[in-house]
Amino acid sequence: MIDATSIKVKEPFNKKTDKPRLGFLGVGWIGRNRMEALVNGELAEVAGILEPGAENREAALSVAPRAQVYESYEAMLDADLDGIVIASPSALHAEQSIAALNKGKAVFCQKPLGRNAAETAAVVAAARENNLLLGVDLCYRYTCFRQLYDIIQSGELGHIYAAELVFHNAWGPDKEWFYNPKLSGGGCVVDLGIHLMDLVHWSLNDPEVVSVNSNLFSKGQPLTRPDEQVEDYANALIKLKQQGGGETSLQLICSWNLPAGQEADIQANFYGTNGGVAFRNMGGSFYDFKALRFNRTQTEVLFQGPDDWGGRPVSDWARRLAAGEKFNAESETIVAVAKTLDRIYGRI
Repeated sequence: MIDATSIKVKEPFNKKTDKPRLGFLGVGWIGRNRMEALVNGELAEVAGILEPGAENREAALSVAPRAQVYESYEAMLDADLDGIVIASPSALHAEQSIAALNKGKAVFCQKPLGRNAAETAAVVAAARENNLLLGVDLCYRYTCFRQLYDIIQSGELGHIYAAELVFHNAWGPDKEWFYNPKLSGGGCVVDLGIHLMDLVHWSLNDPEVVSVNSNLFSKGQPLTRPDEQVEDYANALIKLKQQGGGETSLQLICSWNLPAGQEADIQANFYGTNGGVAFRNMGGSFYDFKALRFNRTQTEVLFQGPDDWGGRPVSDWARRLAAGEKFNAESETIVAVAKTLDRIYGRI
């Protein structure tokens, strides 16, 4: 079994001496957490903050006391900054990301990058056209799932013919805008399912989505007014065709407020002709995971336990930015995931 301290993010780029100067748009809990990761890792200079909430703003300034506080996004974008870290409500992500990219700033944005595939594709197009680094906080890639990714990519499991994905959050979001589809883009699928579908598209090299059959529920009843309600339970059966041939049957289930007997139930299970792997949370935790490998009736524990993974995505992005990296075609996977979510929602 591998110890938590042994998991490291791959760093294919050399660091520069100079740290990138970053502006932070939104410094609530998650924005401030990402800021702290960069400050503690000495990876970037927090040069600017834009935050409407006085309490959040003061908490951020305790982390980065030299940061300039901006009163408008336009003023922040006109400043001498290398990139913008965005942690605002979902409805604003695409517009704010595109504005930053068109001003020559690299972007690291919370998920979802857009409320739908069209918004997501527009942001990626702006990053491509301006040749700027774009990152999205799809943080489960930086957990112990990375070990399972390597195994899947190696081909050791043979043909991956089935995958089962689960994400139940017993509490659900605590902010009202999450429950407004015009602001959030959807419910538990775009909030939770996006993480698991990203792991599938990433580890299986963007397979073709052949068919999607989904069921969405709100408060125990089928969702009938998607323009006014968001789903708090969803299941989907998805047929994938992998690039090298062969099909994969994928089942996705996610929910808010489900009486699952624990705070969270998170799973990503992949089954191949030569074995299987699984990514699962521990004891109902949102933060502690284990990575397993299966050989018929035998289970090998590859990793389990606490692991400080939350700041790794933004830290990786900051290192790449410092190394001078520009647009990366890997961003196209973000669009593929968004298109799959749109199909679950019946939009395309």
